[in-house]
This record gives sequence, C-alpha cells and structure tokens, in this order.
Amino acid sequence: MVSDSPYGDLERPPLREKALERALVGDGGLWREVRVVAETGSTNADLAARAADGAPEGAVLVTESQTAGRGRLGRPWEAPPRSGLMFSMLLRPPVPVPMLGWASLLTGVAVATAIRRMTAWSQAGEGFLRDSGDVAVDVRLKWPNDLLVGDRKLAGILVEKVDGGLVVGVGLNVGLREEELPVATATSLAIEGAPLTDRAPLLRAILRGFETWYREWTALDGDPQSSGLRPAYKELCATLGRRVRVELPGDERVEGTARDVDDTGRLVVSGPGGDIAISAGDVIHVR
Repeated sequence: MVSDSPYGDLERPPLREKALERALVGDGGLWREVRVVAETGSTNADLAARAADGAPEGAVLVTESQTAGRGRLGRPWEAPPRSGLMFSMLLRPPVPVPMLGWASLLTGVAVATAIRRMTAWSQAGEGFLRDSGDVAVDVRLKWPNDLLVGDRKLAGILVEKVDGGLVVGVGLNVGLREEELPVATATSLAIEGAPLTDRAPLLRAILRGFETWYREWTALDGDPQSSGLRPAYKELCATLGRRVRVELPGDERVEGTARDVDDTGRLVVSGPGGDIAISAGDVIHVR
C-alpha cells in the first residue's frame, strides 16, 4: 500500500505544480496553467465545470489519485496514487465541427510519440544516454483512443464536449506493478521495462508534443492530411490491417478488415458488403 505521504514510496515521486508551470506555461504558448491536486473524482468532470465558468483554453488539471475516473462507455479507471499520469486538458479548437474527431487521435499521437521517445533512453553511469534509436516500449494506437503494447492496454483517452470546447482526458499507467493491475489485459511502463520512475519529464514531453501537433492542426483549419496528423496516426495505428469486430450503439456490430482512417477520423472497415466508415464504436482486434 502506498503511504499518504508524498514520499511514502520513493519509486513514485510526487509531481510538483510550480516546476511544471515554470517549464510549460509561458508567453504565447498553449498552456495557460497546470494545476496538480492530490485527489479528485475525475479531472475531466472538474475541468468541464471550470470550462462552464469560463476557464481559458490551455488549462491543464493533473491528479495524483483519481477515484471516479471513466474510460470509454463509462468504464472505471482507477490506479494507486502516483502510479500513473492522470490529467485533462481544456481545448477550444477553431476547426470545422467534422474535424473535431481528430482531437482524440491527435492526443494519441502525442502521447505515443512522447512515450516512444522518452523510453528510447537507457541508463548509463550516473545519467541517461540516448540509445541507438531502439524504442524501449513499442506503444501503438488502437482506434479510436487506446494505447497498446502488444495486446495490452497502456493508456486510454476520453474526449468530452463542454461549453464552447473539449475536455481531453488521459490516463496512462506508469509505475503500476503486475499485482496492482485491475485487469490482466492492462500493462504499465514499469512492467514493460521502461527506464522511467519520475513522471514529470514524461508529462512535459507529452504536453509539449501535443502543443506542436495542435498548433499545426488548428493553423491548417483542422486538415489532418496537410498537417501530417493523419499519416502519423496511421503509421502508429495497430488497428489498421487487422481483422476487427466493432460493437456499435444499438447492439449492432460490424466485422471486417480495418482498411483506413478517413479525413474526418472515422475507421473504414472493409466487409462483405463493402466499406463502412465508423465514427464511434468499441473495436475488438480479432485474432
């Protein structure tokens, strides 16, 4: 059990709000504030309430312990204190409504890219030296908003519409041990052998990477192709080329081969009756 003290588990150091704000908040940048709280029910719900009160785009809320986190379809997301990165971002993207679906996919690209880059370092002596280009954790994207290592879930993304914008929530397993996993199909960076115990550098890398993608995507009116977002997503997507079963609202299902992600972020599944573009659904990779 993790102690209530921030220093009760030295393998899980606390996040420091002031240090994160110094590193991320600046003139002209996307991030306007970074708040860290010890515990909350849901960072998405908290930030949605602040959005209704006029909170600015670029507000970030991070929690060390989330007691009522939700994934897709209302599934619970819980983890021991300081064992993961659980945070939400308030965005007001000035893009056409049909392009808003890319917000979730953009987040996946930013998180996956940051993890792949940060885990491509190996410890040597007293510091860290860049490895020979190998990726220590080969994280991939499962359409629309899960991050996988192999077939095990490393992280989830939840995007919700709020007053005049979006709240994008991320739950990433960092230091979870095998015996702490809520389900056997989950994993963590620690379990995958990543040389990371301090979550702060990883959070900084994710938010900086997200800002770069977001600036490019919004500057080009949400165009995922010219911004490079669609090619980047497809390169990292483990769903494409796989046989899938998609559970749709209303107890419907579609089976076929995931062939593409179209310009609006929909998954294109090729089945017996031809191509079907899916905007929302629970995707199962069929072995």
